[in-house]
Amino acid sequence: VSDVYRGWCRGLRDIGVEVAEYNLHDRLNFFARAHLRNEDGEFTKALKDDEAIHLAAAGLKQACYDYWPDLVVIVSGFFIHALLAEIMRNRGHKVVMVMTESPYEDDRQLEQADGVDAVVLNDPTNIDQFLAANPNTIYLPHCYDPDLHYPGVSDFKADCVFVGTGFPSRVEFMQQVDWTGIDLGLAGNWRHVPDDLARHVVHDLEDCMPGERTPDLYRGALTSFNLYRTEAQRDDLSEGWAMGPREAELAACGTWFARQSRPEGDELFPMLPIFETPDELGDQIRWALNNPDKRQQAADDARAAVADRTFDVNAKRLLSLLGV
Repeated sequence: VSDVYRGWCRGLRDIGVEVAEYNLHDRLNFFARAHLRNEDGEFTKALKDDEAIHLAAAGLKQACYDYWPDLVVIVSGFFIHALLAEIMRNRGHKVVMVMTESPYEDDRQLEQADGVDAVVLNDPTNIDQFLAANPNTIYLPHCYDPDLHYPGVSDFKADCVFVGTGFPSRVEFMQQVDWTGIDLGLAGNWRHVPDDLARHVVHDLEDCMPGERTPDLYRGALTSFNLYRTEAQRDDLSEGWAMGPREAELAACGTWFARQSRPEGDELFPMLPIFETPDELGDQIRWALNNPDKRQQAADDARAAVADRTFDVNAKRLLSLLGV
């Protein structure tokens, strides 16, 4: 979510929009971690989780009063109450919700769709339902940030790297891959994973690696792969159409990767192999490591395929939809 947020800020600025940022993430951290000393001299949490969320988001009204924006873009609005969006719209601000969790959380996201002026989806699997709730719904593909995602040198070195969250479905799949002879690096959120995978994590297990460092890992790895999670609000919400954000970023960094099949990715990346089983993934990575020229050619072709998938392009399409 933070990568998408930063990307939209840069994309809007790149096309000449004046952007003021509301640091909801910092406010959430502050209110969630605030402690007070009780009568016994012990420090306890000052606020319940729902109270912390309310206070963190409430400042958005003041920010709108100070800045009086034409457009408010909310990226993944799980902490924005419907009443807050209604207040902003009643004051004349157009409100856009960028939904980042499709199709996995579409039931939850649909609840917010009719309370804003426009909805941006990262996957169009259930777009008909969103259009019924809000006719100003648009699918915009995952993008990369040219300021971050580009080929180059890196101090990080690995045969293969995967950046993401250690969902149980991913852990189970990766444990079945034969990593013998492959220098694997894992990054992201990998707390509480089994030791056989934890030893591959390239940062402190208690940390979640900042998204800004991800491109450096991609540039330093010979190969990578994209593995979709199966965890979702409902079992039938895990099957998507669109490729994931990491695929756009990997391609932009010039890194070869194996991938699971999704219709958008199949159309965009015919030069990259598809795996279904752990054995196939291990074999494909070994093939790429043993065939550097063919690996590089495929990576170059994939980079060319995403040349126009930048946030400034999406920003222009959104403003056109809104007529601003």
